[in-house]
Amino acid sequence: MTIVQAATVEKFREQFRGEILLPTDNGYDGARKIWNGMFDRRPAIIARCVGTSDVIRAVDFGRDQDLVMSVKGGGHNSAGNAVCDDGIMIDLSLMRRVNVDRGNKRVRVDGGALLSDVDSESQLYGLAVSGGIVSHTGIGGLTLGGGFGWISRSHGLSIDNLLSAEVVTANGTLVTASAEENSDLFWAIRGGGGNFGIVTSFVFQGAEIGTEVYSGLIVKKFEDAKEYIQFHREYVRTLPDEMTVWMVVRHAPPLPFLASDVHGKMVVAVPFVWLGDPAKGEELIKPLREITESHGEAIGMNPWLGWQSGFDALNKHGARNYWKSHHLRAFPDDCIDKIIDFAGKMPTDECEVFIPHMEGVPSRVPTNETAFSHRGTPFVLNIHTRWQESSDDERCLAWARAFHQSTESFAQGVYVNFLSDEGEDRVKEAYTKEVWERLVEVKNKYDPNNLFRMNQNVKPSL
Repeated sequence: MTIVQAATVEKFREQFRGEILLPTDNGYDGARKIWNGMFDRRPAIIARCVGTSDVIRAVDFGRDQDLVMSVKGGGHNSAGNAVCDDGIMIDLSLMRRVNVDRGNKRVRVDGGALLSDVDSESQLYGLAVSGGIVSHTGIGGLTLGGGFGWISRSHGLSIDNLLSAEVVTANGTLVTASAEENSDLFWAIRGGGGNFGIVTSFVFQGAEIGTEVYSGLIVKKFEDAKEYIQFHREYVRTLPDEMTVWMVVRHAPPLPFLASDVHGKMVVAVPFVWLGDPAKGEELIKPLREITESHGEAIGMNPWLGWQSGFDALNKHGARNYWKSHHLRAFPDDCIDKIIDFAGKMPTDECEVFIPHMEGVPSRVPTNETAFSHRGTPFVLNIHTRWQESSDDERCLAWARAFHQSTESFAQGVYVNFLSDEGEDRVKEAYTKEVWERLVEVKNKYDPNNLFRMNQNVKPSL
């Protein structure tokens, strides 16, 4: 060790219940890997925590040794902030317990748990926690940025279902954040990201959805993309909150219900979930099936656990990923034309344009209730650029940035969880001016020295 004296590290190791990894230790390289293969950073120390006391000791050690500090839950974020160079990576990935209070339909989740952990335990009781759409996403980062998924339109964002959290602050203090305790911190962690401390556990209100949902995937012809998208943008906004319908423009994966000659072709994929009577869901989805021709479809009752992991294969760990995103305040024909044009020039077959329809329950939550801004925008445009080789970096990044710039005139803000490393000014666009100023005030109180800065950072003003 050149940054920290070996004797100091050994003393830290003796007090630590989990595992301390140095660059020469077995397991170090595996522990420092994250979902986005663009990042190959090497922390000086990896502290693999097994409980809250370990997190407190790691925060104290990193602060006292003046080390850059990163926090890894699922390590799934595009910006790569879960791992740092030369500092301490506080790894929560061993902290994955999930406990369900069946009577109150509440779900307590460790800070390092994945969505798959939450789904597996909550589904034992027919419950679900409103969350994301890829099962190996970490619940921590997802929630702190807002968190939306298949049941958000009917049950709210992840943060709208958060009842309390245990947070280790920059001075190594464990506090509870809820509506009754440290309410300013509770407000900030619901959308403000990991700026204010390390959340070691969450308590969510579960939603009773059963174990199967009426859901499916309709694959439309790219040749009819404009006609279909024009209809989609209007029709989905008339649907009840219990119906969620999204669009994904990409090259068709080798789905078993598609003819082999469709595999690899550009398509408009239309996944949906309906929470209700299947007959009613079939009636609501019929206009989308009939408006233009489809290459194929797979529709029916699906186990929630299977549906939640159904898109994992398209988001495996290790590929190089770069996201550019907007909330869309408007979705006119000019915007559709831009999407179709750039989609036709995708640099690799793994890229996709993800356009979820939002609104529903989250749009009716008062804007000042949480730190999540831009609740009223109807659609999100996420340009997900994905490739395998570093030699393709330049052309893939150029495509995403040009695409993003061409659609800026239709945008209003950005979802903070869809940001790559784009600078402070871009982070501010995830929030209104009023919310940003309030976030800075909370940062001043709980982390005035910006110890937690490996994130979409809210800088203190002190």
